[in-house]
Amino acid sequence: MVKFICAVSTFFLIIQINAQELSDITIGKRYQIYSETLEENREYWVSLPSSYHSTEAETMRYPLLVLLDGNIHFESISGLANYMSRGRSPRIPELIIVGIRNVDRGRDYTPDKVITTRKNNTGGGDLFVDFLEKELMPQLDKQYRIADKKILFGHSLGGLLATHVYLKEKTLFNSFIVVDPSLGTWDNAVMTEKLSAVSENSYNRYLFLATANWGKRNFKNRDRHVRLYEWLHSNCDGEFLADMKYYESESHSSVPPIAFYDGILALFDTAN
Repeated sequence: MVKFICAVSTFFLIIQINAQELSDITIGKRYQIYSETLEENREYWVSLPSSYHSTEAETMRYPLLVLLDGNIHFESISGLANYMSRGRSPRIPELIIVGIRNVDRGRDYTPDKVITTRKNNTGGGDLFVDFLEKELMPQLDKQYRIADKKILFGHSLGGLLATHVYLKEKTLFNSFIVVDPSLGTWDNAVMTEKLSAVSENSYNRYLFLATANWGKRNFKNRDRHVRLYEWLHSNCDGEFLADMKYYESESHSSVPPIAFYDGILALFDTAN
């Protein structure tokens, strides 16, 4: 028995000696910026295309993809985008991907104040958008070679904010992948108010709207998604640069990577 244990120990020792540690495999880097608008430090993660530092691509500019809830979606979306943009027949161009780490989703992702019996800090959505467009994105433009295509990805409450940005008269983003947005605070009256204020500028932006299966709560949430999409479609004078897809087999939590795959393909198919 002692001889057997010694033999096994020697075997694993040889394996450890023969194994050589190589360089790390990394998908991105972490950065921090102080926001004068939000009066706090904000962390963001950046994944650069594999070709970014090559000699052949030293003058190339890349589309920018900004991920809300970056700490949740950064790894999966970066992996998918990398896979889809490489190989002999890439489906999409390479992307610069930036994920924003959460601090307070209820504050940052709600465009309107939510009235509740308890005090809350909702309604900071426009301040967060100001941080994105007036502080972070100018910094990214200085730091990286970014093309004109700027995509905003949002899921759940992040999808609510992304929808709000799409409907704004002015924004730096021109493409949106909105995944199962939480439109629970947009009842009929609020939705009517939002849609009545839409300008022609929104129709110059691409929108991919994904809606998932919420089970028993499915109809109310999906109805809001359908109303939003159909109203925009019916009020668009020219070509409606949008797609909507219902994922009956996917839940609210499982749908983001699948919807991203479909949405990013549809976006660049439309662009071409």
